[in-house]
Amino acid sequence: MQELYQNLHRMINFRHAVTHDPIPLDFHQHQDQYEIYFFLTGDVHYFIEKQVYPLQYGDLLIMHSNELHRPNFQSKKQRYENVVIHFNPRLVETFNSPQFNLLDCFNNRIFGEQNRMRLTPQQIDDIMKLYERMEMHKRPQALPGSEILFVSAFIELLVFINRIFQNQGKQEEQIMIPDKLSSLFTYIDENLDQDLSLEVLEHVVFMNRSYLCRLFKKHTGSTIHEHILFKRIAKAKQLLREGSTVTDTCQLAGFNDYSNFIRTFKKAVGLPPRQYQAQQRRV
Repeated sequence: MQELYQNLHRMINFRHAVTHDPIPLDFHQHQDQYEIYFFLTGDVHYFIEKQVYPLQYGDLLIMHSNELHRPNFQSKKQRYENVVIHFNPRLVETFNSPQFNLLDCFNNRIFGEQNRMRLTPQQIDDIMKLYERMEMHKRPQALPGSEILFVSAFIELLVFINRIFQNQGKQEEQIMIPDKLSSLFTYIDENLDQDLSLEVLEHVVFMNRSYLCRLFKKHTGSTIHEHILFKRIAKAKQLLREGSTVTDTCQLAGFNDYSNFIRTFKKAVGLPPRQYQAQQRRV
């Protein structure tokens, strides 16, 4: 518990953001951190794995560290506001009870499904009060003991989110992705160690590559190349955690050039593969 408070700023990253000029974000995952995204204003379609969620006021998104995701801003000429929390799941495990697992809503579902929760007006009000408490106790001029109250409000937030998750069931309201694009996602996931050039993919889905690229960009806000790259990085991280050698990982994750793999992995993860693997063994 002492480690938690000494490293609180790294264990829980809380950010309340307001902007009129959102910066487009690439596909991304978070280095062994889970994410809670509370949407307030703007025009955003949020891509997570194979789903696209149109967001409205008070929507809550939850993302596992291995879920590929990206906000797609539909317009720059308006106000965007959200509250985002990134946290280390190891922190939360300390507070689990035999009857209640605070990470259940992140771990006990299929990747890319049940990420969005549509809240009632009362639930929105309740969650806003919890965020306000966290924001108050996070301030530099906060009173002694505020770090304890900050963690307390965060744990209460996780209890609140899990109760909503358990009671609301699966929601189907998403933007329908064309069948060919859905087939493309599946093919990429199942063939990361194979050639995934546009020349190959256009034959897989029987679609002209130019149109395929435009369709992908329209629904995800990004490129096919970027999607494949981050899927391969996620696969590489998994293989390294499971004990594969760096050389084998390079091949199995679809990086045929060893030097390029080392360079790309370090840029995406922040550590070279061997150092990342050693770090994971210490956890």
